[in-house]
Amino acid sequence: MIMPRAARPEDAAELVRLRRLMFHAMNGRDEPGSWEADAEAMARRQLAGPDAPLGAFVVDGDGGGAGAPHLAACAVGRIEERLPAPGHPSGRFGFVFNVCTDPRYRGRGHARATTEALLAWFADRGVSRVDLHATDDAEPLYRSLGFTEHSTALSLDLRSRVRAG
Repeated sequence: MIMPRAARPEDAAELVRLRRLMFHAMNGRDEPGSWEADAEAMARRQLAGPDAPLGAFVVDGDGGGAGAPHLAACAVGRIEERLPAPGHPSGRFGFVFNVCTDPRYRGRGHARATTEALLAWFADRGVSRVDLHATDDAEPLYRSLGFTEHSTALSLDLRSRVRAG
Protein backbone atom coordinates (compact mmCIF):
# COMPACT_ATOMS: atom_id res chain seq x y z
CA MET A 1 0.00 0.00 0.00
CA ILE A 2 1.31 3.43 -0.95
CA MET A 3 1.46 5.84 1.97
CA PRO A 4 1.85 9.45 0.85
CA ARG A 5 2.89 11.96 3.49
CA ALA A 6 2.65 15.71 3.71
CA ALA A 7 5.73 17.40 2.29
CA ARG A 8 7.97 19.28 4.68
CA PRO A 9 10.16 22.35 4.05
CA GLU A 10 13.21 20.07 3.85
CA ASP A 11 11.60 18.34 0.81
CA ALA A 12 11.79 21.56 -1.21
CA ALA A 13 14.85 20.63 -3.29
CA GLU A 14 13.31 17.28 -4.22
CA LEU A 15 10.00 18.92 -5.11
CA VAL A 16 11.88 21.19 -7.49
CA ARG A 17 13.75 18.22 -8.97
CA LEU A 18 10.44 16.50 -9.66
CA ARG A 19 9.01 19.75 -11.07
CA ARG A 20 11.90 19.92 -13.53
CA LEU A 21 11.22 16.28 -14.53
CA MET A 22 7.56 17.18 -15.07
CA PHE A 23 8.45 20.05 -17.39
CA HIS A 24 10.84 17.80 -19.31
CA ALA A 25 8.09 15.19 -19.72
CA MET A 26 5.69 17.88 -20.93
CA ASN A 27 7.89 19.58 -23.53
CA GLY A 28 10.88 17.30 -24.09
CA ARG A 29 13.37 19.96 -22.98
CA ASP A 30 15.53 20.08 -19.88
CA GLU A 31 15.61 23.71 -18.77
CA PRO A 32 17.73 24.29 -15.68
CA GLY A 33 18.03 27.84 -14.45
CA SER A 34 17.70 30.34 -11.66
CA TRP A 35 14.02 29.46 -11.39
CA GLU A 36 15.06 26.34 -9.47
CA ALA A 37 16.66 28.21 -6.56
CA ASP A 38 13.70 30.60 -6.47
CA ALA A 39 11.23 27.69 -6.52
CA GLU A 40 13.10 25.89 -3.74
CA ALA A 41 13.13 28.98 -1.52
CA MET A 42 9.42 29.59 -2.18
CA ALA A 43 8.50 25.97 -1.47
CA ARG A 44 10.46 26.01 1.81
CA ARG A 45 8.67 29.18 2.88
CA GLN A 46 5.19 28.09 1.75
CA LEU A 47 5.42 24.63 3.35
CA ALA A 48 6.32 26.03 6.77
CA GLY A 49 3.81 26.38 9.58
CA PRO A 50 0.40 24.93 10.38
CA ASP A 51 -1.43 27.27 7.97
CA ALA A 52 0.96 26.70 5.06
CA PRO A 53 -0.68 27.85 1.83
CA LEU A 54 0.95 25.13 -0.25
CA GLY A 55 -0.47 21.62 -0.19
CA ALA A 56 2.07 19.00 -1.16
CA PHE A 57 2.03 15.26 -0.73
CA VAL A 58 4.92 12.97 -1.52
CA VAL A 59 6.00 9.36 -1.61
CA ASP A 60 9.54 8.66 -0.48
CA GLY A 61 11.83 6.78 -2.84
CA ASP A 62 13.31 3.48 -1.79
CA GLY A 63 16.86 4.84 -1.96
CA GLY A 64 17.90 2.31 -4.55
CA GLY A 65 21.02 1.52 -2.53
CA ALA A 66 23.00 4.51 -3.76
CA GLY A 67 22.74 8.25 -3.55
CA ALA A 68 20.94 10.65 -1.26
CA PRO A 69 17.36 10.09 -0.14
CA HIS A 70 14.90 11.17 -2.79
CA LEU A 71 11.21 11.46 -3.50
CA ALA A 72 9.46 8.99 -5.80
CA ALA A 73 6.47 11.23 -6.52
CA CYS A 74 4.61 14.37 -5.57
CA ALA A 75 1.35 16.24 -6.04
CA VAL A 76 1.44 19.95 -5.24
CA GLY A 77 -1.34 22.53 -5.21
CA ARG A 78 -2.44 25.77 -3.69
CA ILE A 79 -5.63 27.29 -2.36
CA GLU A 80 -6.80 30.57 -3.81
CA GLU A 81 -9.36 32.67 -1.98
CA ARG A 82 -11.80 34.60 -4.12
CA LEU A 83 -14.95 36.39 -3.16
CA PRO A 84 -17.67 33.86 -2.34
CA ALA A 85 -20.34 33.18 -4.96
CA PRO A 86 -23.61 31.23 -4.99
CA GLY A 87 -21.97 28.08 -6.35
CA HIS A 88 -18.85 28.49 -4.23
CA PRO A 89 -19.88 29.96 -0.88
CA SER A 90 -16.45 29.48 0.71
CA GLY A 91 -14.68 31.33 -2.09
CA ARG A 92 -11.90 28.75 -1.82
CA PHE A 93 -10.59 27.20 -5.03
CA GLY A 94 -7.75 24.77 -5.49
CA PHE A 95 -5.24 24.52 -8.28
CA VAL A 96 -3.04 21.49 -8.84
CA PHE A 97 0.12 22.62 -10.59
CA ASN A 98 2.66 19.87 -10.11
CA VAL A 99 2.12 16.12 -10.22
CA CYS A 100 5.17 14.07 -11.08
CA THR A 101 6.52 10.59 -10.57
CA ASP A 102 10.23 9.93 -10.98
CA PRO A 103 10.61 7.60 -14.00
CA ARG A 104 12.10 4.91 -11.71
CA TYR A 105 8.74 4.62 -9.92
CA ARG A 106 6.14 5.07 -12.66
CA GLY A 107 3.27 2.64 -13.04
CA ARG A 108 2.95 1.89 -9.32
CA GLY A 109 0.06 4.24 -8.44
CA HIS A 110 2.15 6.98 -6.82
CA ALA A 111 0.57 9.82 -8.85
CA ARG A 112 -2.90 8.61 -7.91
CA ALA A 113 -2.02 8.27 -4.22
CA THR A 114 -0.42 11.71 -3.93
CA THR A 115 -3.19 13.38 -5.93
CA GLU A 116 -5.89 11.75 -3.79
CA ALA A 117 -4.10 12.99 -0.66
CA LEU A 118 -3.94 16.50 -2.11
CA LEU A 119 -7.65 16.42 -3.01
CA ALA A 120 -8.48 15.35 0.57
CA TRP A 121 -6.34 18.25 1.86
CA PHE A 122 -8.33 20.65 -0.35
CA ALA A 123 -11.67 19.19 0.83
CA ASP A 124 -10.64 19.47 4.49
CA ARG A 125 -10.05 23.19 3.93
CA GLY A 126 -13.44 23.92 2.34
CA VAL A 127 -12.27 24.12 -1.27
CA SER A 128 -15.30 23.87 -3.55
CA ARG A 129 -13.57 23.40 -6.93
CA VAL A 130 -10.15 22.17 -8.02
CA ASP A 131 -8.65 22.99 -11.40
CA LEU A 132 -5.58 21.70 -13.21
CA HIS A 133 -4.00 21.46 -16.63
CA ALA A 134 -3.50 17.87 -17.76
CA THR A 135 -1.15 16.35 -20.26
CA ASP A 136 -2.61 13.76 -22.62
CA ASP A 137 -0.82 11.01 -20.68
CA ALA A 138 -2.22 12.15 -17.32
CA GLU A 139 -5.76 12.94 -18.42
CA PRO A 140 -7.11 9.39 -17.81
CA LEU A 141 -5.89 9.54 -14.20
CA TYR A 142 -7.62 12.86 -13.56
CA ARG A 143 -10.83 11.75 -15.26
CA SER A 144 -10.86 8.63 -13.08
CA LEU A 145 -10.68 10.93 -10.05
CA GLY A 146 -13.75 12.86 -11.28
CA PHE A 147 -12.22 15.79 -13.16
CA THR A 148 -14.21 17.00 -16.16
CA GLU A 149 -14.01 19.88 -18.61
CA HIS A 150 -14.81 23.30 -17.29
CA SER A 151 -15.20 26.55 -19.14
CA THR A 152 -11.83 27.82 -20.29
CA ALA A 153 -10.88 31.25 -19.11
CA LEU A 154 -8.94 33.70 -21.20
CA SER A 155 -5.41 34.37 -20.05
CA LEU A 156 -2.82 37.06 -20.64
CA ASP A 157 0.95 36.62 -20.40
CA LEU A 158 2.26 39.58 -18.38
CA ARG A 159 5.94 38.60 -18.35
CA SER A 160 6.86 41.52 -20.62
CA ARG A 161 5.20 43.94 -18.17
CA VAL A 162 6.68 42.57 -14.94
CA ARG A 163 9.29 44.82 -13.39
CA ALA A 164 12.36 43.13 -11.93
CA GLY A 165 13.26 43.70 -8.31
